[in-house]
Amino acid sequence: MTMEHSLWGNLPLLVRANSKESVEYILQTLWRTRKVGLDSTDRDVIRDMLQLQNDADLDPLLVCLRMLIRRCVYENTNKDEIQKLFPTEVLPEIQRLLTLLLQKFHKEWREDILKDQDTLPSLKTMTWNMANENLESTDVTDPVAVINLKLQSNTSPNSGDMDVNFQLAKDTLETMLKSMYSIRDQLSNPEMNH
Repeated sequence: MTMEHSLWGNLPLLVRANSKESVEYILQTLWRTRKVGLDSTDRDVIRDMLQLQNDADLDPLLVCLRMLIRRCVYENTNKDEIQKLFPTEVLPEIQRLLTLLLQKFHKEWREDILKDQDTLPSLKTMTWNMANENLESTDVTDPVAVINLKLQSNTSPNSGDMDVNFQLAKDTLETMLKSMYSIRDQLSNPEMNH
């Protein structure tokens, strides 16, 4: 079973949302945070909407929804083809709901990415090192990877480089890698995306 197909198995969690508006809110939040990721407040709101206990249940669903949004918007999938993005194991009611919402936001989100294309910085260098993170409740330290990115602005070359630093724990890194492998596979086999 491919990684992507195993991710689809998380979509039934959307049934826990108590309304179409809740799912709509989740999709809009994922789109709004596409460049920066969800902050803890967004994560808490979405987790509460879906009545989930922890991020381990939430993260695979969010990765799957981000992939679906990205495929629909960046590949400019027309409204008749959105439903074809889903494998057959996805429940029909979830397919209908997501198809309806993706159609609803498609034009607006396409306009957003056309505006974004001129402003996205490019990655100049990436370095990393290991650090230990103290857990507040105990004296135990967990290793984390500290990632340092140097980004170059594509809009004004004279504006200088921007440094971005963040930490990744092992479980977060694994979720991110799954998504990256899926992106790599799609870039390697563009004909599989149609």
